Amino acid sequence: MKALCEKAVNLMKLRKAGYGDVRVVRLREQHIEAKNSAVESVSYEESEGFGVRVLLDGAWGFAASRILTAEEVEKVVARAIEIAKASGTVLDRKIVLAPVKPEVARWRSQFDIDPFTVPLEDKLAILVSASSLLKKEKAVALGQAFFSCFETDKAFASTEGAFIEQKIVETGGGIAATAIQNGEMQVRSYPNSFRGNFGTRGWEYVKAMDLAGNAPRVASEAAELLSAPQCPAGKTTLILDGGQLALQVHESIGHPIELDRVLGLEAGFAGTSFLKPSDVGKLRYGSDQVNVVADATTPGGLGSFGYDDEGVPAERTDIIKAGVFAGFLSSRETAHAIGRGSSGTMRASGWHAIPLIRMTNVSLLPGAWDLDKLVADTDDGLFLSTNRSWSIDDKRLNFQFGCEMAREIKGGKLGRVYKNPTYTGITPEFWGSCDAVCGSAHWKLWGTPNCGKGEPMQTAHVGHGAAPARFRNVRVGVLK
Repeated sequence: MKALCEKAVNLMKLRKAGYGDVRVVRLREQHIEAKNSAVESVSYEESEGFGVRVLLDGAWGFAASRILTAEEVEKVVARAIEIAKASGTVLDRKIVLAPVKPEVARWRSQFDIDPFTVPLEDKLAILVSASSLLKKEKAVALGQAFFSCFETDKAFASTEGAFIEQKIVETGGGIAATAIQNGEMQVRSYPNSFRGNFGTRGWEYVKAMDLAGNAPRVASEAAELLSAPQCPAGKTTLILDGGQLALQVHESIGHPIELDRVLGLEAGFAGTSFLKPSDVGKLRYGSDQVNVVADATTPGGLGSFGYDDEGVPAERTDIIKAGVFAGFLSSRETAHAIGRGSSGTMRASGWHAIPLIRMTNVSLLPGAWDLDKLVADTDDGLFLSTNRSWSIDDKRLNFQFGCEMAREIKGGKLGRVYKNPTYTGITPEFWGSCDAVCGSAHWKLWGTPNCGKGEPMQTAHVGHGAAPARFRNVRVGVLK
């Protein structure tokens, strides 16, 4: 890796690039699924290659290859230079990068048990057992258990003198019970929907989930939903659990604060943003209870790393302070455009892709409430758990979310179960209605391994910390 990086950097300097960097990346991943007491699928993938990015006369050029030879480095650097020259012919403004201190460093994510060293039989035993226990519930037609792990080894070097090596290991999994009866279908998941929860941890992370131990409860809840009444429509008080709130943060805070979207430099897949650079320090994004940070230094977060793909060190950035918008996710290019320093959030999905601004761990900070006391303090409302669906407009303003389960709150106590709950809102109004956030005892990091952005689309692994929180006067269901 180091030899290839040095070769690429020397060539970019010889070709008079104003700036250049190279990433050499080796990826491997494993995915396993068990279904109805049997192994459904096992897959393993490896990929390696390098990508070169050059800035020539204020225009970007990027090229990549899977062939790791000195001869190929020469070809790829030449191709990136030619692309930068072509880009310069249609340039409406010259790109300037915010300064960063070149780092020479090595970083590794924290894990106890390398998931790739665990025998396949051990992984299958846990997943098959969990899926079998789900199927013991008569109404469950489909019991699924999932496991995935990822390993990324990469080296980064720049013409400014940076050379950084990183190793990142990510692991996760979960279970899902699908109950079917009389034409009705309901799903209940643990610890989160869409294949579970993920973090920059090892095999110990999945073992701690106790998938088999939680399977009977998950299956029972799926069956209970079949006969539960439809969630009533109207305006009411909501308490959202941490998993649902993590996705709410992702869609209505994480994406709109990406500065490339704000500046109109990126609109692929997830749209643009309702925010403006002048909103920093002025816009009321939420209530005083809403405090949000982007923190790539959080141990175990799926959005944690040592350095981004521009060599900028991981950092903690204030996004919302006491309800007031405080900062963006930025790159060196976009940060310079608004007179700031990069927040270190540029990442690519692999060696073949150009880096984009991506979320790190964008988290709602814990408040002071105990969950039981928060429920007891709520006279009338609903407690919603686990995301089922979502939709949000391309400005990240108007949204609708569906959850797997709702519990009635009456007189400060949890009551009957409702199925198919949905709620809608407008981003600043919704966050403005937050009047309570649970404390650190209820706060948890949630991993989202399927965040899409760009064209061609790149899939990023990001994280969100959240504890249950209460929102007043929220529209639930479809009003007639």
